Amino acid sequence: MKVTTTRFDEIQVEPDDILFFRNGVFGFEHCRHWVLLADGNNQAVAWLQSIQKPEIALPVVSPRKFVKNYRIRLDAIDLESLIIEGTEQAFVLAVVGRDQETLTLNLRAPIVINLDRRLGAQFVTTDSQPIQYELTTLPMAQRRSA
Repeated sequence: MKVTTTRFDEIQVEPDDILFFRNGVFGFEHCRHWVLLADGNNQAVAWLQSIQKPEIALPVVSPRKFVKNYRIRLDAIDLESLIIEGTEQAFVLAVVGRDQETLTLNLRAPIVINLDRRLGAQFVTTDSQPIQYELTTLPMAQRRSA
């Protein structure tokens, strides 16, 4: 199917590429169907693109690329909602935010995706992770892509 986006123009999306978020993501609860797209300029960044709203695309990264010991703790009911039976099924992403010229990761509200089932959700963790983690390792050229 063809999806029109404001950031990526028109893209071809296979039905199996669409992720379903029962409750949307924070701030975009009405957007329940998303696709994960690679960033052609920065291998560390992907984009969570809304299928319903062409103007909504969230930059996301694997938090472990920047915070080596990053772990999340979720309630069992959260994992059950995604039909996750083992940790190897959980694909974890952090939303990248921008404050002036500083990029940050939201470590307290990760996005968890069961790629096998194409189900996703954003959760508030029950651990003591900092809410934001400042990215200082990206060169300025890469900072502009997010």
